[in-house]
Amino acid sequence: MKLIAQSENIENIIDKDSIYVDKTEYIYNLTKDFDRVFFSRPRRFGKSLTLNTIGTLFEKGVEPYFKGTWIYDKWDQDKYPVLHLSFLKFSVNDLTDFKREFCNEILKFAKANSITGFDDDNEPKILLGNVFSAMPDGRQLVLLIDEYDCQLTANINNKELYEEFRTLFRAFYAVLKGDKHIKFMAITGVTRLKDVSIFSVGSDIMDLSYENDYSTMIGFTRDEIKKFYDDYLKLGISIEKGKSVDSVTNEEIEEFVERIADNYDGFSFDEYHKNKVFSTYSVNVFLQSLYRKKCVKFGDYWFDVGGLPSILTNYIASFNLNKICQLLTSEISIPYNDFMNPTSLIDINENVLMCQTGYLTLKSELAPVDDVILGTANREVKSALFMLLGLKIFDTTTPAFSLKNRYVIETGSVDEIISLFNEVLAALAYDKYPVGDEFVLRALLQVYLIGKNHDVRVEQHNYKGRSDILVNFPKRRVVLELKYTDKVNEEKNKLDEAEQQIIEKGYGLENLGDRELIQIACVFNGDKNKRQITMYKKVENSVIALV
Repeated sequence: MKLIAQSENIENIIDKDSIYVDKTEYIYNLTKDFDRVFFSRPRRFGKSLTLNTIGTLFEKGVEPYFKGTWIYDKWDQDKYPVLHLSFLKFSVNDLTDFKREFCNEILKFAKANSITGFDDDNEPKILLGNVFSAMPDGRQLVLLIDEYDCQLTANINNKELYEEFRTLFRAFYAVLKGDKHIKFMAITGVTRLKDVSIFSVGSDIMDLSYENDYSTMIGFTRDEIKKFYDDYLKLGISIEKGKSVDSVTNEEIEEFVERIADNYDGFSFDEYHKNKVFSTYSVNVFLQSLYRKKCVKFGDYWFDVGGLPSILTNYIASFNLNKICQLLTSEISIPYNDFMNPTSLIDINENVLMCQTGYLTLKSELAPVDDVILGTANREVKSALFMLLGLKIFDTTTPAFSLKNRYVIETGSVDEIISLFNEVLAALAYDKYPVGDEFVLRALLQVYLIGKNHDVRVEQHNYKGRSDILVNFPKRRVVLELKYTDKVNEEKNKLDEAEQQIIEKGYGLENLGDRELIQIACVFNGDKNKRQITMYKKVENSVIALV
């Protein structure tokens, strides 16, 4: 089996005979159709490898690193020197250090390419302009800038330093506009901000962030995973099912990929909302873990790399019950102009920022006459967000959040499950999150369950109706039908109503497989002296054939 690449350098990937998911057709079209491009993607999606691949093609051609790729017999560009700048390597908290490091990279490029006779300077825009002036007519370079906004996002809570970096960047990109010495230029970043001149009116840079035909250039598609990671998929299935790799069927591969998709797919960078991609980092780490540990476990990797703690902290701090419910249903609606034309990180719509950083993604097409709908992409990202929301909503020092309760829902009795839910509800900050109806009760329990990385299906549909909460485990499914009251004398009727609903609707029976089914009817009493599930019942003999 080929190793999964752990490098952002195409030469290292090929030298080590690692798997390279071939994106060269996109790069060919990109360099043929445009002279200057920008595309935004969240961190660890593959932007850096994309730029490195472009740089290697321009600087070295197709030999020897592109044999076997789509582009090998089609690339016909001349070779050009490449100035590849990664702003991740430069200081984010000292403007003077940043400029010095920036200028050093320009000087190293000039020396490596025997460009002389220019004046030195400590301002990047002036120094690069001087280097351009020293280049003979007709000589060109390729300019690649990775993570252009690193210093901006790092200073979202430091307005003074943010403004200093913004002013520097705006002046720098203004110098680049139309310069005849640039053969091709590509810029990447997490955010798209109008207060930096690369997006200003009259800019000659094409923003491809949400272009349909480049929406899968970065990130893995389902077909790419099946093609390039076939050996890993078969290994995972053989481990789970205790069968030989050679006996794995196509149907089993499709089912396994569907489970990977449930956890790591769903990111949309497509103006038409047709194409979706998997998180490259998450898929790679999952498959590497599978290979190394010989165990299939869908871990959560997004929180470690998904980005920007200060931005995320600001976002979570703003949540109220209404926003929680919008997040649960993936129905966050924002104006089209807010999405397409964010001005500055200082006053950007917070949901747009969460989309740019990958915590939310497109759930609708981009149409000027309609609002844009955003939501979470998959279980992994949703779990990361709701874990943080849980820290805000609940007192996590209470027993409900102790390790002893980790497997209660998966393996415990009905009594133990209800006891856990009551501990969770007792840990609520009721002054900020009052439980006044069934809708809020369901939402807050979902925050807890999703934050614990349980496979929670919200209002799971079958052909007869939809259950309130359904939680899947490998060997068990737990279904809850919740009812709310604030009167003791209504509890029994509410319980009977919940039980009858489970029986009549057959909640949890759809695609059950060989799982144990636990169906629980619950009544929560919201009286200030109660605030707990006061009556509950395990529903027996509710099995009705679903056809």
